[in-house]
Amino acid sequence: MKKSNFYLLVAVPAFALFFIFHTYPALQGIFYSFTDWKGYGDWNFVGIKNYINVLKDDRAGHAYLFTFKFAIVTTILVNIISLLVAMGLNSKIKFQKTLRAVYFLPYILSILIVGFIFNFIFAHMLPQVGETLGWGWLAKNILGDPDLAWLGIVLVAVWQSVAFSTILYLAGLVTISEDLYEAASIDGAGAWRKFWSITFPMIAPFFTINMVLAMKGFLQVFDQIVALTGGGPGRATESIALLIYRGGFEGGEFAYQSANAVLYFIVIVAISVFQLRVLNKREARYE
Repeated sequence: MKKSNFYLLVAVPAFALFFIFHTYPALQGIFYSFTDWKGYGDWNFVGIKNYINVLKDDRAGHAYLFTFKFAIVTTILVNIISLLVAMGLNSKIKFQKTLRAVYFLPYILSILIVGFIFNFIFAHMLPQVGETLGWGWLAKNILGDPDLAWLGIVLVAVWQSVAFSTILYLAGLVTISEDLYEAASIDGAGAWRKFWSITFPMIAPFFTINMVLAMKGFLQVFDQIVALTGGGPGRATESIALLIYRGGFEGGEFAYQSANAVLYFIVIVAISVFQLRVLNKREARYE
């Protein structure tokens, strides 16, 4: 068998599976977004009516604002913490490999399981500790507060997501030659100067990857919210992904939420492209 035929034999089944389980359903969703289909029964074409209604929908608007706020805050925190952790794990410390494994453990756990565990911690353990110590601010369940519930989701998302970003930053840090730091030390550069002049410029591509992947992932937040708040209290923590799921599969709004999903897909692509353009320009300054 020719090498080219072998590669084709491997690629075609993978492409077929991807098309059947990803591309085709996506195309179906786009098609139904121009109809009034409820997920069952007959349907009629309605043009761009669903798209116009989504733009006028206050519930969708609130979900977009919440999702953007959550994604921006969480992305920033994850990248700051993971970079600091990666620099610590990359230094000459004892039990370096063991600590790397420990920090990566949260990432391999199921998001739903982690969410349910933290739900119990927020709802029962922390309030009991707060009552015992007489700390009123800790004695209440923040997941039941419309103004604070999103912070609990941020905490859980950051705790679990730091591991993956840390691994990427570590991959970048190990590529930096120690000679650069030794030369900087001879020139009298301190730790802060070494970071801004050597470390950060050298890991710029890894920073770009982490920022784009983190933002894209957090814009699609779903599991953490389902496990922690279910979108509540009320609709205070309802994300776009949760709104699309509930409306499309539970509320008989399949076509309407398909239009919402298409619009959100465009938004995520636009944000990712914008991030890449801005961050790539910053990388070019360091070259």
